[in-house]
Amino acid sequence: MPPHLEVTNLRKEFEGLMAVFDVSFEVEPGEILAIIGPNGAGKTTVFNLISGVLLPTGGSVHLQGRKLNGLKPHAISRLGMARTFQNVRLFGNMTVLENVLVGRHSQTRYGMFSAAFRLPHARKEELAIRDRALAELARVGLEAKADDNALSLPFGQQRLLEIARAMATDPRLLLLDEPGAGLNRPEKEELDGLVRSIRDGGVTVLLVEHDMQFVMSIADRVIVLDYGQKIAEGTPVEIQNDPRVIAAYLGDDAC
Repeated sequence: MPPHLEVTNLRKEFEGLMAVFDVSFEVEPGEILAIIGPNGAGKTTVFNLISGVLLPTGGSVHLQGRKLNGLKPHAISRLGMARTFQNVRLFGNMTVLENVLVGRHSQTRYGMFSAAFRLPHARKEELAIRDRALAELARVGLEAKADDNALSLPFGQQRLLEIARAMATDPRLLLLDEPGAGLNRPEKEELDGLVRSIRDGGVTVLLVEHDMQFVMSIADRVIVLDYGQKIAEGTPVEIQNDPRVIAAYLGDDAC
């Protein structure tokens, strides 16, 4: 089976500074792949290049064989990729349910004419969209807060709401950027179960995370970046014992 995501010699330069340099990796269908590295290693930049937020200086990204270079984020989303962000990005003037509806509406088939005149097929699809949004809220345990303002949620639940909104787009590949940031240990245990259930439901997961305990418990494979370059790739056990990784996190003297 071909890789779900294929990243080849990916580069990004900002005004002479090479933030990502010749990074290559593959994400296999149905796995959880984690990208780790010290602060400033280029992890989020790689995410932004994959999801179309940034244009690469060089290299290529393929999703199930389809080249993504040059495509806008909304076009990439329609091909089956969804993501969350390192800093939570919710619509603060909307309810919890409305935030998820935004994600689901990105996949609608009817146009403005059908919506404006409330044609039967548009009404039917609207009901289906609402049902799907409520199902995604139930997945993350927020169905009882559907009518609350999104920003009234505790921070951990805002993180879960972002995941629900991403899942409402029907992704085949889910990118999670620091999903555990700011969460306490019980919340991270809940997140662990959620990510595993998403993977078990047929969605491939690529995540960036700083919490090593979380990464090593959930990832099938781990990629390590340092100064924009890939320095290691392997199973969690292999990564924890790799002298290059130890040096990147603890300094050369640690080796």
